[in-house]
Amino acid sequence: MLAFLDTLRDIVGLPHCLTADADKAPFLTDWRGRYTGRAQAVVLPADTQQVAAVISACAAASCPVVPQGGNTGLCGGATPLAEGEPAIVLNLSRLRRIRQVDALNNAITVEAGVPLAVVQAAAEEVDRLFPLSLASEGSCEVGGFISTNAGGVQVLRYGNTRELVLGLEVVLPDGRIWNGLRALRKDNTGYDLKQLFIGAEGTLGVVTAATLKLFARPRSSVTAWLAVAEPAAAVALLGRLRGAAGDRVTAFELISRPSLDLVLQHIPGARDPLEQVHPWYVLVELADTRVEAGLMALLETELEAAISDGAVLDGVVAATSRQADALWSLRENISEAQKREGVSIKHDISVPISAIPGFIQQAAERLESAYPGVRIVCFGHLGDGNLHYNQSRPQQGENDAFIARTAEVNRIVHDLVRDSGGSISAEHGIGQLKRDILALYKQPLELEMMRRIKDAFDPGGMMNPGKVL
Repeated sequence: MLAFLDTLRDIVGLPHCLTADADKAPFLTDWRGRYTGRAQAVVLPADTQQVAAVISACAAASCPVVPQGGNTGLCGGATPLAEGEPAIVLNLSRLRRIRQVDALNNAITVEAGVPLAVVQAAAEEVDRLFPLSLASEGSCEVGGFISTNAGGVQVLRYGNTRELVLGLEVVLPDGRIWNGLRALRKDNTGYDLKQLFIGAEGTLGVVTAATLKLFARPRSSVTAWLAVAEPAAAVALLGRLRGAAGDRVTAFELISRPSLDLVLQHIPGARDPLEQVHPWYVLVELADTRVEAGLMALLETELEAAISDGAVLDGVVAATSRQADALWSLRENISEAQKREGVSIKHDISVPISAIPGFIQQAAERLESAYPGVRIVCFGHLGDGNLHYNQSRPQQGENDAFIARTAEVNRIVHDLVRDSGGSISAEHGIGQLKRDILALYKQPLELEMMRRIKDAFDPGGMMNPGKVL
């Protein structure tokens, strides 16, 4: 082992090969604090060549590798296992170069350790937009959001990460470097290999750089916080707005009252936008590349009709960008508020948009019947069918016993997701959290094909073991 660690130190330099327990600790626990693993070392390479050299050394030593970026994942996918052979955590946060910005081709090539917010800023400098938008955008990194196929609030208009990637550079499990950094919209030369690594959570190789799509930067936008009586009214409102505004509806978020209550309780400075309490809210954003797009007038016209019909109970339209930011802050801080409140059973699910009202109603009925008094925190990206559907006990003393029944709660929720034609993971991935659950809801043939792909790329099972499969 000592010779192996010396090899890693020679590759990345002594300060960037961490072996002391105190130095490794920040890299061994996930953001939620749910998983803590073991590692021989945390290695921080500076470039793709060093990544390849580290992977080659690990392959020669038969040492597992856990790729890691900003460590903001929610399913334990970037955390080493607590049992078994200790791995190497390969943290890519030093790969921070923006290699090229091509405004005419609407493309940007960046390394895996570049934070999402930096990509957004680089796009803005050339009057372009990189539309992926996450609550963790200040700390999540390119390699991480590609490896988990992150979604966020603007999937409705621009698609998720899979639809935003033009090309990849990947270090394979044997240390070879695949340069697939093509900035093409059309390339019909066989299998689209990059798609295998998007959403693979580092189990097939290590993404070291990516070429991403850019878009025209919006010049005008309007944001509104609206109260509705039930999810069915929100779905109807989404249809109304998309019929009137098309793809200028860039975000459409559903937020339950318990979700807002947690933010008001735990996030300093948070304020309820409306005077009266309502059971459900919608946060909607319209945007256009034209300065004078008439978005405010369009939204107000549609809202007047919706209020007249009783579909919208109340609402506020942001008059300034500062007011819009305050409304978005309420939505973006729900996960942080839940974390401060305590442990909950979390679900990141998707169902067809038309099935959302029925799912929410039936899931609540089944959970309340099984666990009277359960608190359900439901929020998410209604515009693309993705809900974050979480449960806990309001009384801290009762919550531990409830959390111990996670498997039972999961089965109630996931069975209904399956029956609704949905997915048990919409945007957070599988990681450790859902690895065993996946086998219950994925078709056997799909699992077989996934294992064959894994065996083809990583026959030794060295890359991120214990994740996904």
